[in-house]
Amino acid sequence: MRVTEYVNFDAVGLAELVAKGEVTPAELEAAAREAARAVNPRINAVVETWPADDEPSPGSAPLAGVPFLIKDLGVAMAGRRMELGSRLAAGNVAGADSALMRRFRRAGLVTFGRTATPEMAYSVTTEPVLYGATRNPWDLERSAGGSSGGSGAAVAAGVVPIAHATDAAGSIRIPAAYNGLFGLKPTRGRVSMGPDLDEIFNGLAVQGSVSRTVRDSAALLDQIRGPEPGDPYFAQEPSRPYAEEVTRHPGALRIGVLAQAWGGRRTTAPVADALSRTVRLLESLGHRVTEVEVDLGAGWEEFVLANTRLWTANLAASVDELAAAFDRPVDSSTLEPVILASYHYGRRVSGVQFVTALSIRNRIARSLARYFDAHDMLLTPTMPELPVPLGTYAEDAEALDGLGWLRRIFDRSPFTAAFNVAGTPAMSVPVTADAGTGLPVGMQFAAGYGLEGRLFRLAGQLEKASPWSGRTPTVWAGNSTGR
Repeated sequence: MRVTEYVNFDAVGLAELVAKGEVTPAELEAAAREAARAVNPRINAVVETWPADDEPSPGSAPLAGVPFLIKDLGVAMAGRRMELGSRLAAGNVAGADSALMRRFRRAGLVTFGRTATPEMAYSVTTEPVLYGATRNPWDLERSAGGSSGGSGAAVAAGVVPIAHATDAAGSIRIPAAYNGLFGLKPTRGRVSMGPDLDEIFNGLAVQGSVSRTVRDSAALLDQIRGPEPGDPYFAQEPSRPYAEEVTRHPGALRIGVLAQAWGGRRTTAPVADALSRTVRLLESLGHRVTEVEVDLGAGWEEFVLANTRLWTANLAASVDELAAAFDRPVDSSTLEPVILASYHYGRRVSGVQFVTALSIRNRIARSLARYFDAHDMLLTPTMPELPVPLGTYAEDAEALDGLGWLRRIFDRSPFTAAFNVAGTPAMSVPVTADAGTGLPVGMQFAAGYGLEGRLFRLAGQLEKASPWSGRTPTVWAGNSTGR
């Protein structure tokens, strides 16, 4: 299969070709590798490729033979490096598959490489010292988002139709928005973190994917959802497969719109215009859309401080563990300035401060849950501005402490993190583009705990009705001027 044919199919479509015998997994893998060679020198999304497993993917698996990439963090693949985008973990090799990796294998995915992430996934742009900046396929001078920026750029550029991603404050939804993709952050407890971890960042982080089509994300979530023995959280199993939800009519939904975030920078004019167009589209589809005020359950500075204490304390523990494992110093030779500053901040967080932050997490979760009693969904921009130029987050960053760095991140991405704190599902949908630049603008939809099915139904409807469908970035694998 030639690359120009390969990039026209999503994961489900490729699996159907394999099932019919029209193409082999080896042919798909060869096309994916060719796509990576063609586009990766320009976008720097894939940090390493390796020979595919000798063990063939199960022929009856739903995604048998589909090329796949995993993020350089959050999933362990036996015998392969997982370096967390950091010099501190450089050369780290996983000794065994994590539960999620075993599920990827059972789904039939052919994993042949790993994608870039910022150091320790501790940013919403992917510009680590270890492997360099990942570039947005729509504009090479702009960020691909983070922390799953490598996965987002690789999927948008046609290397793979779907890739692994994680999300602790928007790290699935932000790259989806920046790269014109679909990305859903599942409910807390929907996908296991086991066996080595019970939770990441006290339940703020989840596992998922970014994809070019809604049905791909739904099909993959069907394959990876469900608990492992000993998991601290458990989300009730859905009443039907998510792949079926995509094709079901969502009904007439009550959707509240929050145009300006609780804190952070104001929504810019291009994004506000895209939001208005999205509202008109929703109303034309029969949904009732109203402007709302949403009580976060905490003041913005209180929200940022609580998250900072949870983030940095967890970061400090991870850094100490890695430093001991590799016998490396914790200093500027192993960590970037903002990560080192956040590490030192985290070591100063007291037990009382940590427990207080957890109580604020609970207060926010309860407050947002009450909102979903009266509304089926909340609509916000995923990000308040278009993809930012590379280097934006690094401006004067060396002067920031751990709180200052998180305040900068949340200031520029104020809509996403609340739903990690609450544990509820949220998705970014590429409904439209900026009229001036042609850059994608993602819209975030959030629903109540465990209601991914409701989100998939609306996403499927929007995918059919959206003017975004069928657009491709100017940097497309195999063709520098478009598909």
